[in-house]
Amino acid sequence: MLKYDDINDNDCSRLLSNEQLADDDDDNEDVNFQQNEHTDFILPFAPATVPLPTETQCNEEFLERDIFLSSNIPADAWNYTYFVFYLLGTATMTPWNFFITAEDYWMYKFRNVSLNVSHGDLEELSPMQKSFSCYLTITASISGTSFLVLNAIYGQRVSARLKILGTLCVILVLFAVTTAFVELNTDAWQEQFFVLTLFIVIILNVCAATMSGGVFGVAGLFPSEYMTAMVSGQALGGILTALTFIIVLALGAGDPMITAFTFFIVGSVLILLNIVCYAIMENKPFFQYYLDVGENTRAPYMVNGVIGEDNAVQICVKTVLSKIYVHAVTVCILFATTLSVYPSITILVQSESYGKGKAWNDIYFRPVANYLLFNSGDYFGRVIAGMCEKPKKNAYTVLLMVILRTFYIPLFLCCNSGSHNFLPVWIHSDSIFIVLMTTFALSNGYLANILLIMAPRSVRRCEKETASSFMVASLSCGLALGSMLSMILVQIL
Repeated sequence: MLKYDDINDNDCSRLLSNEQLADDDDDNEDVNFQQNEHTDFILPFAPATVPLPTETQCNEEFLERDIFLSSNIPADAWNYTYFVFYLLGTATMTPWNFFITAEDYWMYKFRNVSLNVSHGDLEELSPMQKSFSCYLTITASISGTSFLVLNAIYGQRVSARLKILGTLCVILVLFAVTTAFVELNTDAWQEQFFVLTLFIVIILNVCAATMSGGVFGVAGLFPSEYMTAMVSGQALGGILTALTFIIVLALGAGDPMITAFTFFIVGSVLILLNIVCYAIMENKPFFQYYLDVGENTRAPYMVNGVIGEDNAVQICVKTVLSKIYVHAVTVCILFATTLSVYPSITILVQSESYGKGKAWNDIYFRPVANYLLFNSGDYFGRVIAGMCEKPKKNAYTVLLMVILRTFYIPLFLCCNSGSHNFLPVWIHSDSIFIVLMTTFALSNGYLANILLIMAPRSVRRCEKETASSFMVASLSCGLALGSMLSMILVQIL
């Protein structure tokens, strides 16, 4: 073990050379570990009597520990790890998408049981039917966003196995319970079932947020194409949800119980597949190599040969935020813009030939032009960003592009909707709406992937996992903000 005082210029060059070999991110664009001329690098809450090492010394210390890791990087046999990251991406959103897509099922469960008619024949919704969507959005947003932020701050203290595999098992149990309720008559205890469902939603989103933050954090340790696989998998999950919904419509499954049962079963199978594949991936040498690199560089700050983990976490959070705050704000604005109009506003847009008895205009236009088209465009946008990553470094350029993208909001507000009360309808054509939706989705996927790749590259190796976790927390804040904005826009439509 080299001592700080014994490191000469040749040793520093050798250590930096090995670090560049170890950090094999795409095009070697990661920030190199350079010596810092400022030596007053102060850790918060550190004992005043203990001499703290400089940032240069900290870098040299963990570079030395990584020398043995950089000599022989295992191969990703059959691209298995890449495939599992794709699959984990689908698991971060798809189960929840299935949960909320079964809207007819929830309306049936919370119908007015004192009247002997189906929920579709009622002119007035029951109080629980009216309030369920609102409570569902609020509980999901608060619980999910809160735990994503907590994961970004304290997630390094919890193992990746527990954050990913443990939460997936809990989500599987929750989906099994939810599926069982489909066949259970809850009419006699609707109020209790209402509260129980919201409790399940809270636990489901807490687990999904923890799992999502864990997966993004781990993906940040790998080369950038694995982050692309992760975010592309999210969009692919949206396509899967939309296709399932359209297939159910095409088969004429009008019974909300059958629809919900189909959604929950598909979601459960997907979660189970993720559990099995991740458990296998844990034992792969390629996965273990990058996970070990992350573990070895997570707490590099040493005093007299002792790693100060608590101090390292403090300095890591503070330093990461100072480096990626532009990326975090940008991704928050990006998803706030998207969720402000999709799907709350766009789903209200109807075909210009609506009501003429054609199946495309009356049945399939909305699910295809909204859910399937958006998720497909979002997916291809993320794939294109992985293939042609421009810009690579300038976060302010991406911020400008995201701000310009907010002009989609007034355009969608003026599309052909049957719910207009205050705003005029300027866009009647189905073709124009489809073009708007396509470019809106492509830009969302492209910019999201650019930001999620760029942020880990802007920090040092020991900060990559934390940077990725903060980015997904900011993304969730954007989703919550966009959901609140959508409620306002619907009222002024």
